[in-house]
Amino acid sequence: MMTVNQVSKLTGVSIRTLHYYDKFGLLSPTKHTESGYRLYDDEALAKLQLIMFFRELEFPLKDIKDIVNSPDFDRNKALDQQIRLLEVKRSHLDELIRFAKSVKKNGGKNMDFTAFKRAEREEYARRAKAEWGTAPQYKEYEKKTADVTPQQEDNMVDEFMDIFAEFGKLRADGLPSESEEARTQVIKLQNYITANFYNCTNEILLGLGRMYAQGGEFTDSINSVGGSGTAEYVSDAINHYCLSNAGAV
Repeated sequence: MMTVNQVSKLTGVSIRTLHYYDKFGLLSPTKHTESGYRLYDDEALAKLQLIMFFRELEFPLKDIKDIVNSPDFDRNKALDQQIRLLEVKRSHLDELIRFAKSVKKNGGKNMDFTAFKRAEREEYARRAKAEWGTAPQYKEYEKKTADVTPQQEDNMVDEFMDIFAEFGKLRADGLPSESEEARTQVIKLQNYITANFYNCTNEILLGLGRMYAQGGEFTDSINSVGGSGTAEYVSDAINHYCLSNAGAV
């Protein structure tokens, strides 16, 4: 058994943070002394180690709590996922280093922005995971994309964004969001999500449509490929499509 002070010195996690983890329900001490001091055993330290890994990967505390306290939590699976995420992070850092060296060598004339685009996509995915990482749809997404290579992932993202670019063309051509052309494009979007990520029911699609138009990275990404106002146009088209179908929600 180790006291909270000993755990703090061993791990570098402050005593105040350990107290907070206890109150938050993330990591409770194994037991207390008669004087009320917190004591931690090896199992608690192993759990703290996993928490620290997740924090290093910038997972929100709420998500970490849901993960490590889940009845079906698999420690080895969690470690495998952490290793994979760290490898992706290392690969991205290596790419940025190569890019910086190239810029330095060419006197700032390198116009390749691939390294930054991938960083943006990883951030996009990370925020999405933070939103619905515990949902069944995310588990299905993880399963479908388990063996996808970085190049295949890039191609999938490009194909996905091409769909939004096509929405932008419909909007630019003056076709209303309730038009048959827009409806066909919504079906194309829904089918693409189902085929490549997870089963996109009308209910889920409607939720995505609302999210697309609420601002932030999702809205900015869609508007960047389809033109200003495309995210709102897509949201309206999805809304018309879903609400015009019986049992949409």
